[in-house]
Amino acid sequence: MFVYLDHAATTPVCAEATQAALEEMTAAFGNPSARHAFGQQAAQRLEERRAVVAEALGCTPEEVFFTSCGTEGDNWAIQAAVEHGRRRGRHIITTVIEHSAVLEPIKALEGKGWSVTRLKPNRQGRISPEDLRAALREDTVLVSMMLVNNELGTLQPVAECARIVKAYAPEILFHTDAVQGFLKVPFTVKELGVDLLTVSGHKIRAPKGIGVQYIRSGLKLSPLLRGGGQERGLRPGTEPTAQIAALSAACRLWMDHGAEYRAHMESLKAYALEQLPARVEGLEIVTPGDAPHICSVSLPGYPSEMLVRALSDQGICVSSGSACHKGKPSHVFAALGLPKRTAMGVLRISFGPTSTRDEVDALADALSAIRSSRVGA
Repeated sequence: MFVYLDHAATTPVCAEATQAALEEMTAAFGNPSARHAFGQQAAQRLEERRAVVAEALGCTPEEVFFTSCGTEGDNWAIQAAVEHGRRRGRHIITTVIEHSAVLEPIKALEGKGWSVTRLKPNRQGRISPEDLRAALREDTVLVSMMLVNNELGTLQPVAECARIVKAYAPEILFHTDAVQGFLKVPFTVKELGVDLLTVSGHKIRAPKGIGVQYIRSGLKLSPLLRGGGQERGLRPGTEPTAQIAALSAACRLWMDHGAEYRAHMESLKAYALEQLPARVEGLEIVTPGDAPHICSVSLPGYPSEMLVRALSDQGICVSSGSACHKGKPSHVFAALGLPKRTAMGVLRISFGPTSTRDEVDALADALSAIRSSRVGA
């Protein structure tokens, strides 16, 4: 039995997205920048798909820009925001539990002279809006705070924090990495009140290699890349029409069935949080997660990477944190101040619309067997 409980890392591509991409690659492969009829048909389809994504985000199509991935979007948002605010100052606020796609470009800016305030979460993995309020300065140009933490599943108070920032100084730009939250947690960009928002297709059953950047209407930013002028000059490069078609199809599927998907994942997560501690002696819940698809647990004293490998040998896929860490210790779990034995044994479990109770049961049985064999040894 193959068990996949690592949907926060990536998701299986849905049939609708696969079919949309196949049609675009075979029967409708025109370049949207070409001036002939075949190219212009591709351009029209591109804009129709942009409108679907805009509907999913709750914004206008003119505010949607296609990128290659969440990392590109995060880097673009940060670089463009500090350039936009260069006359105001050189202070950035973020959190210690952001994805590395946010932390690394900010770290690079810090090395070039920008001042950075990194907010710390409480034991539950949440950032305090009051801590953000206290960190704001006259020279602050950017706040970057993720919507859903990719390792804890905690929902950050983005809307409240954005209101605090805009009340302090409307010129400060607010960016949120919504890669794990998009369509898993209901929101619109207007409700959040952010200026910039980043998402990635492969988290919602579209293929890898396609992302979206929301840029608030009226906000004039610099492009990350220079080239042929596609995406209204802000994201040049021939549009990946097959991936965009797949993303649009995946968005439509989530919009049509999102409530059902979220209820299913929430139910499975509740089942896992009930069964795992009951069936695996010593297992602890690290965070139950606010988002419906992510929770984290620990088997104290058992190294996470050993657990991941042992489970993988049995055909069970979970992670010890973000897939982007590639085996390195998680800065997110370190930020919670967990006891050392608990921190060393953390596992992230994440669900999708196709996950089942049988998969949870298989995980519980496997973890119990690993623990028993280790005790017996």
